[in-house]
Amino acid sequence: MRTYLVVIDESPEAEIALRFAARRAVKTGGNVEILALVPQPEFVQWGGVMATIEDEALHRAEALVTRAAGTLLSESGLKPAITVQRGDGAKIIRKMIAEDSNIAALVLGAAPSGAPGPMVAHFSGNDAGSLPVPVFIIPGGLDKEAIDRLS
Repeated sequence: MRTYLVVIDESPEAEIALRFAARRAVKTGGNVEILALVPQPEFVQWGGVMATIEDEALHRAEALVTRAAGTLLSESGLKPAITVQRGDGAKIIRKMIAEDSNIAALVLGAAPSGAPGPMVAHFSGNDAGSLPVPVFIIPGGLDKEAIDRLS
C-alpha cells in the first residue's frame, strides 16, 4: 500500500503537511505514517535530570502524534501508522524509507517565512537526489482550501 511519511512537530506547517498527505492518501488509496522525532537532549551532568528531560520530550512527542492521528482520523477516516523515534532525524527518516518499500513519498512542511526547517533544509539540499522516493515540500503559508485543491 502506498504510504506517505509525514514528519510532524508542533509547528503549523507540520499540520499543513499532514493535511496534504492525508488528502493524497485518500485519493490514491494509500495510507499515512506519522513520524515524530525526539531530539537528543544536551548532556546534563546529573543522570536523573537527564532522564527526566528525555522522558518529558518523549511524552510531548507521543502526545503530539496522538493528537495528529486523531485529527487525521476525524478529517479523512484514515488510521495512520505512528512512529516516535529518538535521535538524528535525517538518519531515522532514511532508515525508515530504506526498510519500508511501501513508503511512496516523504512529506514535509516548510515554514512560511525565514528558515524552512531542519528537515526541509536537509532533504532539499545536496543529497536530495539520492532518496528512492520523492520529497513533497508543502509551503506553510497555504490555507486549507489551497491544500485541498493541490492535493
